[in-house]
Amino acid sequence: MFIVHYTLVLPLLLGWLLDLFLGDPTWLPHPVVGFGKAIAACEHHMNNGKHRKLKGAFVALALIVLTFLLTAWLNYTLFTLHSSLFILYNAVIVFFCLAGTTLIREVRTVFLALDQSLDEGRKQVARIVGRDTSELTAQEVRTAALETLAENLSDGVVAPLFWYAILGAPGMLTYKMINTLDSMIGYRTERYRDFGCWAAQIDDVANFIPARLTAILMALPHAIFHFSFFIFHFVRHNGRNHASPNSGYPEAALAGILNCRFGGPHYYFGELFEKPYIGDNDRPLTTADMRIAIRINRGAEVMMILLTALCVTFNPLVHL
Repeated sequence: MFIVHYTLVLPLLLGWLLDLFLGDPTWLPHPVVGFGKAIAACEHHMNNGKHRKLKGAFVALALIVLTFLLTAWLNYTLFTLHSSLFILYNAVIVFFCLAGTTLIREVRTVFLALDQSLDEGRKQVARIVGRDTSELTAQEVRTAALETLAENLSDGVVAPLFWYAILGAPGMLTYKMINTLDSMIGYRTERYRDFGCWAAQIDDVANFIPARLTAILMALPHAIFHFSFFIFHFVRHNGRNHASPNSGYPEAALAGILNCRFGGPHYYFGELFEKPYIGDNDRPLTTADMRIAIRINRGAEVMMILLTALCVTFNPLVHL
């Protein structure tokens, strides 16, 4: 049993350390890029004619199941060959599935670019958000970057680790397929409304617990340090003020800690989407807020790594 725990915890720590120091090197082939190409090909050939919702459901479920089965098969094969191969493979999976360092770098770059010019800030924030950025003000650029930092702490760090704790590396990589499906076709636009609805709903289910766990991990140190648990009331009250059933919770946690306002209407693919506000204090955001937000993200990430290591030690499912 000790050996099993060793082969699960060690790749978790190795993969996390690789992400911490390397981020996502552009010269490395990334499985999410492969996921994106597969999704784009399926969407191109099947998102037309009749029964788009049914075809979208088939594509989403087929890609998700295929990802899990292939990863689980390779996992088992490598474990039977040698534990070191298993550890190396799982460490690479963890490394590819975590996006904490890259996200922080991108958000920091947005604020630095904005110090140069508004146009540079808009260009940089367009790399990490799906909304139209050409008409954003400086305040809206900063807001978009911090919203993305909070939301993607869940999508890019906590949720992958949560599914690693539940189903090991196969669960972690399968979650990335689910998340990639949602990020590519899970929009309520005319093109994707039917074809991507299953992808969006599956992503909502996969992120339901991780999003709320992310908010707790962000808010708990703040509550303890300030001897006040009002932040949890703020998150519970404002977390539902979002078009997504999940994204509002980590955003509300960060908005509550920074005492600022997120949300509001945004343009996606040329269409205006009305979104409620999270928080009431529409104060100017600064580079100091970005630094605080990054510390919050890193603290939550470390706590989630420790929690995941504890879970894989006692979770019988990942030992199968």
